[in-house]
Amino acid sequence: MKLKKWTVATLLAACLLGTAACGNDQGTSDSSKAAGDAAAEGVKKVGVLQLVAHASLDASYEGFLEGLAENGYPEDKIQLDYQNAQNDQANLKSMSEKLVKAKPDVLLAIATPAAQALVNETKDLPITVTAVTDLVGAKLVADNEKPGGNVTGTTDWAPVEKQIELLLSIIPDAKTVGIAYNAGETNSKIQADAAEAALKKAGVKAKVLTANTTNDVQQVMTSLAKDADGIYIPTDNTFATAAPVVGDVAKQTKTPVVTGSVEQVDGGALATYGIDYKSLGKLTGKMAAEILDGKAKPADMPIQSAEDFTLVVNEDMAAALGIDKDSIKQPE
Repeated sequence: MKLKKWTVATLLAACLLGTAACGNDQGTSDSSKAAGDAAAEGVKKVGVLQLVAHASLDASYEGFLEGLAENGYPEDKIQLDYQNAQNDQANLKSMSEKLVKAKPDVLLAIATPAAQALVNETKDLPITVTAVTDLVGAKLVADNEKPGGNVTGTTDWAPVEKQIELLLSIIPDAKTVGIAYNAGETNSKIQADAAEAALKKAGVKAKVLTANTTNDVQQVMTSLAKDADGIYIPTDNTFATAAPVVGDVAKQTKTPVVTGSVEQVDGGALATYGIDYKSLGKLTGKMAAEILDGKAKPADMPIQSAEDFTLVVNEDMAAALGIDKDSIKQPE
């Protein structure tokens, strides 16, 4: 698949994190790096809890490791315990218990449910988070500028208004735009509400449908495609996991789809002006390194956000939809 993009994060993530992507329904665990000498001089214990395997979250994890490495903690300086819950609540509970029991020097939670699971297990061990949209709303921190507890990290708040602007520039005569997400994901609902408000401001009707699981994605997409001129999907874990299904329906129905993240476009959407999750994870890794160095504590570390957004166009999808890829421009 050809992509008009200025980053190769998704391809690198797919190569490096194949193990995570191949997890089963019971979740996956990789404690190979933790099997070394626990008393090794200068080695820090790092625990990671990831909600589910898909391109965006995998890229966050890869970026986190790069951020650690670039700030003094390469692989030979950490003992890594990686847990992937494969979107199962019971796994989140048991894996967070396991990670906290090991008393790591720092924890990483990837996605809101993973962060909430770890916070429920410890109010003392330092936790960094990434791929979380609203840390205050999720009750992870008291304030974005001064978190005040044992949690800090990065937010994946996307430029929703600009993404809607991008979609409407592709379909300027649109009367109705579909919005698809999992209502059980707090992050997704926040973005979906913002998208609906942006459409209302533009005088375009919004039709909203939600999916409870990946099994519902095809039905939701097909139903929206019948009534909508285009579809918007926020940075939703359920739809990101089912990205190939999204792409198949889009091609069959000739429906332009704009998504919240770069990696979702690689999976089958048409375009986005969105977040590079690898870069976001890298920033989180830098923050974790500062905690490991003893230079900062989560309570005093402001929540960080993406500094740059990227226009990404899936050229194969554009061709399949009969859209000139060069006509898709970055929002102003």
